[in-house]
Amino acid sequence: MSKLTAAIIEDEVPAARLLSTIIKRLRPEWEVIVLPGSVEEAIAWFSTHSHPDILFLDIQLSDGNSFDFLSAANPSSLIIFTTAYDQYAIRAFTVNSIDYILKPVDETRLLNAIVKYETLKSKDYQQTENYIKDLIQNLQKQEKTYRTRFLIANVDKFWALQVNDIAYFYSENKITFAVTKSGQEHIIDLSLTRLEEQLNPKRFFRANRQVIVCIDAIVHAAPYFNGKIILHVKPIYKDKITVSEEKVSAFKVWLNF
Repeated sequence: MSKLTAAIIEDEVPAARLLSTIIKRLRPEWEVIVLPGSVEEAIAWFSTHSHPDILFLDIQLSDGNSFDFLSAANPSSLIIFTTAYDQYAIRAFTVNSIDYILKPVDETRLLNAIVKYETLKSKDYQQTENYIKDLIQNLQKQEKTYRTRFLIANVDKFWALQVNDIAYFYSENKITFAVTKSGQEHIIDLSLTRLEEQLNPKRFFRANRQVIVCIDAIVHAAPYFNGKIILHVKPIYKDKITVSEEKVSAFKVWLNF
């Protein structure tokens, strides 16, 4: 039996390396290939090589998007997308029995996607081309949108708080607070989990169960105990903001976007 081949098309080198490392750890028997992260180079590679069994494909590439690549290369591979699309816009992926991984990559989510692929592969799966065409049509209908403001109200007035003015969010006693860059605090009527789904993942990172931090608020990061990272932010947070050990690799990739 020939070895299963997995290919990665990702224009961010650290993200590609992280994804490759995790795949090899989860499936050491697979052959993992990291391909060029541009539409033009990826098309050229697919025109001269056997197509891999499974393709991990970033939506935004260095010279375009994956739709251009899919239309030109027409890969026979089953596809798992790696993307910064928010979870609402991306649900169309699963309708077509092709999965996605939201960046930064979570190992558990990646494992679930691989298992789904293996389940499909074990069946008489002859409709890949149609699935891909349907997928492209669904994705092209989606708009990549994130929350831009929150309605803030007190006793005698209300106003819009712009997301661009927020340094970080934190949860305390089941109440969520937004802290602005000027140090003001406002109560937000959403859990951190719901917020994480609505915020731009290129700008906001879930450091731990209590805090979501904006990249603009990070002054610097430093090693901490037990493999964690401690974040120094502005305005100063009343407690320590630490990135858990299992999120450190993803945090470094996010910081390097």
